[in-house]
Amino acid sequence: MNDTTEPVSIPVDTMIERFVRYAAFGTQSNMEKADSGVFPSTDCQKKFAVLLAEEMRQMGLSDVELDEHFYILARIPATPGLENKRSFGLCAHYDTASDAPGDNVKPRIHRNWDGKPIQLEAGFVLDPGLDSELASCKGDTIITSDGTTLLGADDKAGIAGILTMAEWLLEHPEIPHGPIEILFSPDEETGHGMDHVPLSKLVSKAFYTVDGGQEGEIETECFNAWKSELSFTGVAAHLGSARGKMVNAATMAAAFIAALPAKESPEATDGYYGYFCPIEIRGSTENASVLLFLRDFDIENMKRRLDRVETIARGIEAQFPGGTVAVKHTCQYLNMKSKLDGEPEVVNLLHEAARKAGVETYMKPIRGGTDGSRLTELGIPTPNVFTGGHNYHSRTEWLSVKQMTSMVRTLIELAKLWGA
Repeated sequence: MNDTTEPVSIPVDTMIERFVRYAAFGTQSNMEKADSGVFPSTDCQKKFAVLLAEEMRQMGLSDVELDEHFYILARIPATPGLENKRSFGLCAHYDTASDAPGDNVKPRIHRNWDGKPIQLEAGFVLDPGLDSELASCKGDTIITSDGTTLLGADDKAGIAGILTMAEWLLEHPEIPHGPIEILFSPDEETGHGMDHVPLSKLVSKAFYTVDGGQEGEIETECFNAWKSELSFTGVAAHLGSARGKMVNAATMAAAFIAALPAKESPEATDGYYGYFCPIEIRGSTENASVLLFLRDFDIENMKRRLDRVETIARGIEAQFPGGTVAVKHTCQYLNMKSKLDGEPEVVNLLHEAARKAGVETYMKPIRGGTDGSRLTELGIPTPNVFTGGHNYHSRTEWLSVKQMTSMVRTLIELAKLWGA
């Protein structure tokens, strides 16, 4: 049986223009500031949020609110007569990652891409011979940065897609749908995106983060995530007479990192394998610190990783008599799988909407987290939806316009199903 409906006509050029305009506005978040309690962590996010909220008001969305924490909450009014249908929500984040430069983004549009390597500045190349997902997009319109920055499809593709869907529904009042909430958040990339979410103002009992990748990807499980902050205290001494006196904290920190299992790093794992990842190392001979991220899909394996950190820390103290190591563990987010498994309708409606939009779906674990994992923890089941973005957090990030269009069509079909 074919569930596909007649594809709706999406204003693709308007969607592209919207995304390119958003991407050009730098909105990188800052992990250090976010961890110290600054929210949003950067002023550029605040400026973007003000402009985006005003654009949403001009579009005709109702109840557009920009709160004191710079969350944007808005609603697509229900089709007359369907106001009492169940509401659902769509969520995306407007900050971009700090892993690559993110200011002065200059998006490049490659229309009817010929399938040849895409040369970017600074020696970066998108090579379809090394990227099967890119190779499958010959003839598509591909959007990239110029190579000097990341692109920002994570997650401005989600924002542009949601607002393209919203505008389409507002312009097609004949399409039946219930009430729909829209939530745009700052600081997702720092792990603090839901720290101040206006939970009491959300009506919907289910949300969908529009923050995925390849067309058809639906994600209902993510890492359990902890961070470990290690403080190394040594003993300073004059270098000329340090023998038997000095304990070098910087060397202790380096030895700790060297003791982590190399085969359990992000660059050595994929699929369902977890990892240890040193994010930052700082220090001097007297004091040093390491910020370590721990990731695992299985909570029992995560407990073993936490124990492993403690064991290595005690080993470093034994290796450097007179030095000390303090360890602080903090949970960042949890795997949303168990809670989403208990809400099958939320996920099944997403699969059905994609099929009606002509998209073949498949399940894939998120090797990371989303605002959806935090919302799910807070009691609102929130699976993740594809956007058509690829190579996130890098200068070789790219976006497929065809896949982005499929995302918008899927969201429209989702609105119909929730309103049925």
